[in-house]
Amino acid sequence: MWMQKVTAGISGVLLLAAPAWAQTLPQPPALMPVPPAGTRLELQARGVVRVVPDLVVVSAGVVTQAPDANGALRANASRMEKVVAALRAAGIADKDLRTQSVSLSPQYRYAENVPPAIVGYQASNVVAVQFRDIAKSGAVLDVLAKQGANEINGPSFEVAHRAAAEDNARRDAVRQLQDRAALYAQMTGLAVRRVVSISETGDSPPSPTPMLMARAAGNLADAKTAILPGEQEIGISVSAVFELGPR
Repeated sequence: MWMQKVTAGISGVLLLAAPAWAQTLPQPPALMPVPPAGTRLELQARGVVRVVPDLVVVSAGVVTQAPDANGALRANASRMEKVVAALRAAGIADKDLRTQSVSLSPQYRYAENVPPAIVGYQASNVVAVQFRDIAKSGAVLDVLAKQGANEINGPSFEVAHRAAAEDNARRDAVRQLQDRAALYAQMTGLAVRRVVSISETGDSPPSPTPMLMARAAGNLADAKTAILPGEQEIGISVSAVFELGPR
């Protein structure tokens, strides 16, 4: 009799506590519908624009030799001073002149079974010149040669507003990608859903021409050098991944 009452009391406690414990259970997360995976299409295109360069960079230098190092440097400095003066007289601003290299090296005589012997020294001073008026650059180079520049290398053609030309190349590349993606979708009975990813690779600028001319000091009275810029190709490569799905 007593045991029955105790059992009933415990049951009553458990029944009363059960609703409160049930309310603290976390609710299961709502399941969201997952769209079906589409077909991935990876494409690459290269956009290209052609522009006429408006800058040309040429290196002009003086190479001198003398029996001693001091003499080679003195002769080099004297002739280089005339070269720089001729550039400034031709209207080249100081901001468009940059020393590219200065060197002094011994000259050796080699003979069989004897150590090399120093017979003199060679000094070199090279300045990079940026011409903003390409049409006048050839005539200026001829003047430099007459003033003692006996090492002239280049030219390297550049575009002053290259960023604007690259943006036009990007537009061309993206148009190609869109057209190709639409064509693939049409041929397969699908539609272009979205662009999953896109990346670009810029083209390297063209390398400068290794050598324009290297003249001796004489025979320059009738020299007429022509610098022809032509056209320069600027390209941007773009890769993109498209998602295609049912129409």
